[in-house]
Amino acid sequence: MISGLEIKGLLQRQPFHPFRVTLSSGETYDVTHHDATWVTRHTLEVGLNVDPNGLAEYVRRCSILHITSIADLEPATTPKRRTGRKSA
Repeated sequence: MISGLEIKGLLQRQPFHPFRVTLSSGETYDVTHHDATWVTRHTLEVGLNVDPNGLAEYVRRCSILHITSIADLEPATTPKRRTGRKSA
């Protein structure tokens, strides 16, 4: 079972690494900014539609008891450039 302290530890990592929370319902929420997420004893409140300043448009409250997994998100990658000759 995942605890609030474990989630708090993820939010305090330096540097911060975004992560995805999966609930027992199958819903997923991406935690993309540490300032837009709050942990209480029984809930995780995830800010959604977060702007570059860390301000969320709205918040989704998730019961910690319903969190089934947490996984790091992959960093954004740039598209690979093709090299070589084009076939005629």
